[in-house]
Amino acid sequence: MGSMKNTNVTKATGAAQRQPKKQLYFEDKPLFGLDIGRSSLRVMQLDHLDGKPKMVGYGSTTFDPAAVVDGVIQKPEIIAKAVQDLFRHNLVGDITTSRVAVSLPIARAFTRTVETPDLSAKEIAEAVHTEAEQYIPAAIDDLYLDYSRVGTADEVFLVAIPKKIVDSYLILTRMLGLEAVLFETTIGAGAQLFARDPNESLPTVLVDCGSESADITVYRGGLAVSGTVASGGEKITKLIMQTLGVSEKEAVIIKSKYGIGHSKKQAQIITGLKPVLTMLTKEIKRTIRYFEERSSSKDSIAQILLMGGGANMPGLAEYLTDDLRIAVRSFDPGSYIDFGRLQPISDSERMSYVTAAGLALTTPVEIFA
Repeated sequence: MGSMKNTNVTKATGAAQRQPKKQLYFEDKPLFGLDIGRSSLRVMQLDHLDGKPKMVGYGSTTFDPAAVVDGVIQKPEIIAKAVQDLFRHNLVGDITTSRVAVSLPIARAFTRTVETPDLSAKEIAEAVHTEAEQYIPAAIDDLYLDYSRVGTADEVFLVAIPKKIVDSYLILTRMLGLEAVLFETTIGAGAQLFARDPNESLPTVLVDCGSESADITVYRGGLAVSGTVASGGEKITKLIMQTLGVSEKEAVIIKSKYGIGHSKKQAQIITGLKPVLTMLTKEIKRTIRYFEERSSSKDSIAQILLMGGGANMPGLAEYLTDDLRIAVRSFDPGSYIDFGRLQPISDSERMSYVTAAGLALTTPVEIFA
């Protein structure tokens, strides 16, 4: 997604009760990424002025899921307190800036690919607006629109997201005294990190496995096609509870330790999770088919990358590889970061930081260009 930029936010007083040193040039002003999920959030700041990005600080915490309803932050004070507690007590390293790039839930957005052959910048903007009016089932006045070019193709990837969602995030950042300079979709942030992968030139499906849903997007030099399916981690936990007759706590342990990998109950667990796994594979196949049928260069998908907290489930990559007949691998943001003397993110948590890392990689030049 083309990043939704915001510069009309009050100057930060600092969630961590501190002010960054005043800078003379915007190139010198760092930012950190803030990724807010359904009941958890993550922050990360990277120093990426030279070479491999170096970790400055990171951390995660949870909050009452009642704070967010249908993507809208209804109780910002709950999340604000969680952020403040995280900054004061539980960061690894430090967050040294009050400028923030914030994630938005792609599952709550409308997306569409728009053909733009030989159009000027003004004509592209008009075409995007017309396309949104015709095909998006919501009033244009209630949406923020943005778009980004799909690689070198004569296409742009349109994203529209309800204003009430974005505005609720803006209220939260103001409450925290943060200067929100960028809003980016979760999958857009993941794509920004994937752009650093050695195989980023290959047509790739990015699967962001979240708590409520799995967001499936084709990347080909940029985001090209996107969809969402209700096969998130919470549903998997409930199915394990029903299948094995265990408590929620036990189901979470089984999901994270064994998943659908090798275990005494592997066959039973796979059978119990079949509805979710079938929904996921069908949507991935549908997305691939749609992309390949429309691709003017007749590109074929070369790989599938799993990201997000649900990507940690053992056996998932192997199961999808067997079913889809395409190489599937987990996407580890830690491999792109120099942690220096800081403790690296644990193996069980790494994939959960993809969005925060992608946001943290944003440069001031990208914001102000």
